Amino acid sequence: MQQLGNAGCTGTRPWEFLDEYRGKAFQGEWPTLPEMYRISVSRFGQRPCFTVYEPGRISLNYEESLKRIEAAARWLHERGIRKDDTIAVTGKNSPEWAIAYLGILFAGATVVPIDYQLKNSEADLLIKTSKAKILFVDEEKYAYYAELGLPGELVSLKKGIGTYVYDLDGPPAEIEQPREDDLAAVLFTSGTMGKPKGVMLTHKNLVSDCYLAQGTPFNVYPTDVFYVLLPLHHAYAMQATFIEPLSQGGEAVFGKKMVTQVMLKELKLGKINVLLGVPMLFNKLLAGILRGVRAKGVFVYGIITVLMGISGFIKKIFKVNPGKKFFHAVLEQASLSTLRVCICGGGPLASSVFRKYNQLGIDFVQGYGLTETSPIINLNPVEHYKETSVGKVVPGADMKILNPDKRGIGEVIIKGPMVMKGYFEMPEETAASFTEEGYLKTGDLGYLDDENYLYLTGRAKNMIVTEGGKNVYPEEIENEFQLFEEIDQILVRSFTEGKKARAELIEALVYPNPDFKWAEGPVDKEIIKTRINAIIGEVNQRLLPYQRIARTVVLDEPMEMTTTKKIKRDTL
Repeated sequence: MQQLGNAGCTGTRPWEFLDEYRGKAFQGEWPTLPEMYRISVSRFGQRPCFTVYEPGRISLNYEESLKRIEAAARWLHERGIRKDDTIAVTGKNSPEWAIAYLGILFAGATVVPIDYQLKNSEADLLIKTSKAKILFVDEEKYAYYAELGLPGELVSLKKGIGTYVYDLDGPPAEIEQPREDDLAAVLFTSGTMGKPKGVMLTHKNLVSDCYLAQGTPFNVYPTDVFYVLLPLHHAYAMQATFIEPLSQGGEAVFGKKMVTQVMLKELKLGKINVLLGVPMLFNKLLAGILRGVRAKGVFVYGIITVLMGISGFIKKIFKVNPGKKFFHAVLEQASLSTLRVCICGGGPLASSVFRKYNQLGIDFVQGYGLTETSPIINLNPVEHYKETSVGKVVPGADMKILNPDKRGIGEVIIKGPMVMKGYFEMPEETAASFTEEGYLKTGDLGYLDDENYLYLTGRAKNMIVTEGGKNVYPEEIENEFQLFEEIDQILVRSFTEGKKARAELIEALVYPNPDFKWAEGPVDKEIIKTRINAIIGEVNQRLLPYQRIARTVVLDEPMEMTTTKKIKRDTL
C-alpha cells in the first residue's frame, strides 16, 4: 500500500489512509488501539517494532510483536479478565512493558501505567485506587509485591524477549474487543498522592490525538526510529514515543536510563532519528555540544557561532536546512548526526535553546499538552515554527482563552476528541474541570496569536501579583536561566517581608550544578554564591522592574522532582 504517513510531502491528511480500512478493520470514526496496531501489522509486518540493546541488539518486528501481544491477551482472558477490568503495569521501559500494555488492551481491559520511580507506598495507593485485578511488575519489585499480597494476580516482567508466562501458540479466545469510546487507560497525574487523581482516556482520545498531532504537520515515517527514554507511564512519553511510531510502522528503541553517556551510545547504536525529551535533557545535550565547540578555541567558536546565525536565518526565511551539512562533524561528535527531529514537551523551554538546535540543522519541535488531553494539543510545525510559542493548535481541537486581560492572557481552555472522559470515580472533580460549554480548563495561562499559535505564560496557581497589581509568571523568569551551566535547578516564587506585609516580592531558589568547574583551586560556598548572585543580577537587567528577583536562596540539596524532571513546587 502507498505510504500516506506524512502531510508535509503528500498534501494529504496523515490519517487519510484509514479510509481504506474503515468498515473492514474498524467500524467507528477512529480505530481502537488494537485495531490501529493490526492495521500497522498489515502494512509493515516485517519492519522492526520493539528494540533494545542489552548490550547487543534484540528486536521484534510487527508480526512477531503481535503474536506475543495476542498471547498476553489470551492469558488474561483465561484468568477471567473482561471488558472494564483494570490491570496495572509498572516497570522500566522495555519490550516486555510494551507487550503487557498492548496485551491488556487486546484483552478488552483498561491499562493503568504506574510510575516505577514512586515510593512503594505511593505506588501501592495508586494500584489500590485503580482497583487493578492483576499487576505486571519488573523482577526487582516482584518479591515486594508477592509478600504484600495483592488482591489480584502478580506477573513478573522478566527481561529477555521470549521469557513470557503466556503460551505463544495457545488456541484462540473469544474476547470482546473494545470500541473507540471505551476506556483504554487510567493515568495518575503527578502530585496527587493525597487524593490520587486518575485521568480516564478512551481509545478514541489516544488514537485521534496520535493522528491529529501528525497534522500539524509532524511527519511520521515507517523508517523512523524513536528513542523511548522518558518513562512510559507518563502521557507525553506514552503518546509521543510509543503510540505515534506504532501508528505508522516506526521502530521504538527502549533506552535504559537518562544518563548522558548511556544515551549517546544508544543514540548511535540505534541510529535514532526521532528524539523526544524534556527541557532538562535538551539543555544538557546542548550545553555539551557548545562546550565541545568552545574547546576548539575562541577563533573556531566565533566562526561556528556566525555560521549558526546564518544557518538559522536561511532555515527560517527560505525553508532550506543547511545546518546538517555545516555542522555534521559537530553533531557526529555528539552522537546526534542521525537525528531528523527533536521534540520537547513536559515543561517550558527557553526560546534560545529552541533557536540553537534549529541553527545546528536539527528540526526542533516544541509542543504542549496535558495528561487530560491525551496529551498533545499544540505542536510547532517544522516548516513554520515560532521560537517563543509552544505551537499551533492541532487539527480537530477548539482552543480558547478564558477571561483574557489587556495583554490577551487568560486561562487556556480546550475542546476536542482528545479531551479526557473524566477523572476515575471522581464525578465532582470532573464536573469542576469543565466550563458550562464543555471546555476543559487547563489551569495554564497564555494567549493565542492570529495564526492560532499558543504562547504560555505560566500556571494560574503559580502566578504572582505584585503590590502594583502586575501579574508575574514564574515560569517566564525561570526560562531566562536555562543556558547557564552553573545552575542545575531554579524555582521562582513569591515571598513577603514582615508579618503584616501584603506586597508579594519575588525570590529564586537555586541549586548549583555540582558538576560545574567553579574555580581552578578549592571551591567554597562563597565562590558559588558570588557567581550565582552575578547571574541573577545579569538576568534581572533583562527583566521588567516588577519581574526582578529581590532575594536569592542558594540550596545545599536539590529540590524534589517528578520523573519527567519538573520541580515539585507543592513540596516546598
